[in-house]
Amino acid sequence: MNSQPKPDSQDIEAITLLLAKVSQRTPSEIKPHLDAMLQQLVQPLEEHPFYATATPQEWIAAFQEWVESHRELNLPTLSDEAISRESIYGERG
Repeated sequence: MNSQPKPDSQDIEAITLLLAKVSQRTPSEIKPHLDAMLQQLVQPLEEHPFYATATPQEWIAAFQEWVESHRELNLPTLSDEAISRESIYGERG
């Protein structure tokens, strides 16, 4: 039996709305992330961390989610020259 207290739905709603306000995202965008974070916080300490049990498919999905989470930053794409061996290693190559 889980001895962890269940979060009050009104508290979760308030946190979701606050996170939506500070992140300028909709509550529906915030909710899955908040749910995942809460799940990690309340899971028993005996459970193994993600990296210890994740399948290759789970790693791929987690990486793709991480990549997508950075798209909104609109960072410039590096040119072929910027990532060339010569550019990285200079005269050592």
